[in-house]
Amino acid sequence: MIKSFIISGSGGQGVLSIGSILANIFMLNNLFVTYCTCYGAEMRGGAVNCEINMSDKEINTLQNEKVDFVVALNQASFDKFISKVKENGTMIINSSLAKILKPRNDIKYIFMPFSEEATKMGDIRMTNSIALGILAKLLGGFNFENVKKGYEKILSTKTELIQKNIEAYLLGYNYKMGEM
Repeated sequence: MIKSFIISGSGGQGVLSIGSILANIFMLNNLFVTYCTCYGAEMRGGAVNCEINMSDKEINTLQNEKVDFVVALNQASFDKFISKVKENGTMIINSSLAKILKPRNDIKYIFMPFSEEATKMGDIRMTNSIALGILAKLLGGFNFENVKKGYEKILSTKTELIQKNIEAYLLGYNYKMGEM
């Protein structure tokens, strides 16, 4: 069973951080993982995405023509990656910054105003962890100790942000999601 993911947004939205945390959570759950990043030279504000594959068997691919899940943190990401979602796949959308302009009838859409919720928490940087919480819920949840370990590993140089990111993750995980 291989599940594939794209997380995409603008530089500075924590796309690569949350991709690394997700990959680490999968590994802590004894799954095989590939992780590939893509970003423009401009970094902050430019397009950024990462692709993750997870499986209970060895994986021999980094990138896929189609993926099971896309997390779009902005409109440009939505527009770029909607065509990469497999039939019956899921697109998770930051409705604070993206709207469906050309819907597909063969995929599921999950909406949440990640940016607005992060702002209510007092830190826009929590947008990515809210999105990860939603993704975790869709996947059936993760061992919460492994979630904490994933954050601790990736944010080891920013220990003051670990607890706040975990709170944001839980906010996303427990959010009543809008669906289309």
